Amino acid sequence: MHNSQDVAITGLSGAVVIVTGAGSGIGAATARRLGAAGAPVVLAGRRADPLREVAAGITAAGGQALCVPADLADPASPGRITQACLDRFGRIDGLVNNAAVIRHQPFGDWDTGCFDEHVATNIRAPFFLIQAALPALRESPIRSVVNVSSSSGTLRRAGQSVYGMTKSALDYLTQTLAGELAPLGVRVNGIAPGPIDTPIHATWADDLEEAYRWLGTQVPLGRIGAPGEVALWITLLLSPAAAFMTGAVIPLDGGQVIDRE
Repeated sequence: MHNSQDVAITGLSGAVVIVTGAGSGIGAATARRLGAAGAPVVLAGRRADPLREVAAGITAAGGQALCVPADLADPASPGRITQACLDRFGRIDGLVNNAAVIRHQPFGDWDTGCFDEHVATNIRAPFFLIQAALPALRESPIRSVVNVSSSSGTLRRAGQSVYGMTKSALDYLTQTLAGELAPLGVRVNGIAPGPIDTPIHATWADDLEEAYRWLGTQVPLGRIGAPGEVALWITLLLSPAAAFMTGAVIPLDGGQVIDRE
């Protein structure tokens, strides 16, 4: 019905790409697609075992992958991830800022710890990862950054105040850096997925089956998306096929945002 694997993206063979949140969901699907396109991939994320599992699949298929376990909320992580990439591959051609945390809870239940975790992971980490990667990125013929945002950055939903705020900020960062870095030839784009079948939903839903059913009712196309569908667009934006695109935040949400009341 929606087999994104049937679409080939070219021009990334040999391009080294860092992907955060690469152990599952959108990040894992993106890493696998990049590996299949011939791009060495640096997989960053909190949990080492899932990263290794994704990396093993990439290498078994003939690709190259480096695991860098890292908590993106740690201020030292951006420098450590980029340095590990340079130590192994000597270059950085692309960066996918995908790692995120999400909590759904009433406004009055938020505390500073949970608030700060969202800001640190969802917006501070992408900001400083781009900064840390920039000296190497500007030397690359690819020079592409893709930030994974969310339809929650546009929708106004109770319980999503902090998550939505960070994603809205990420959209702003995408667009303002696109202009600032354009003279260097560095492109910065974003994808704003709607509901996607990823493990992140288990962090806020007690009944995952019911949550998926409800999420499907919020999408005009009547279903949630697959990680591979998002990975396709991320890979396209990284590739030379999108060489004239920067500052775009593409809604990939089955019409969820345009259908909002």
